[in-house]
Amino acid sequence: QVRLVESGGGLVQAGGSLSLSCGASGRTFSSFIMGWFRQAPGKEREFVAATSRNGGRTTYADSVKGRFTISRDNAKNTVYLQMNSLKPEDTAVYYCAADPTRLRVGVRPIEYDYWGQGTQVTVSS
Repeated sequence: QVRLVESGGGLVQAGGSLSLSCGASGRTFSSFIMGWFRQAPGKEREFVAATSRNGGRTTYADSVKGRFTISRDNAKNTVYLQMNSLKPEDTAVYYCAADPTRLRVGVRPIEYDYWGQGTQVTVSS
């Protein structure tokens, strides 16, 4: 079993920054592709960013490209999401997710087997 725990959410004004963290336990962290997703009220869960097992490849949703940065530290079993230039439309519950089996970084929720409980990010205008 894999346990993912997100932290770092909160309330920030538009244009501000937040940094999210997700710690993993239960299996070898470096064997996971890691992703961040978000879900706003009344909307489907959507892809934000993902990183390959060694962090050498990253993928971003167009809506966050240039503003968000995903990174990982396999020695600390942690993946990060640095969010800059935040906008009110970034308001959502943010989830980290782990994919232990696939060969390529995925952008669909169904491609990830393990999920954290989520952390709320609220951006005020």
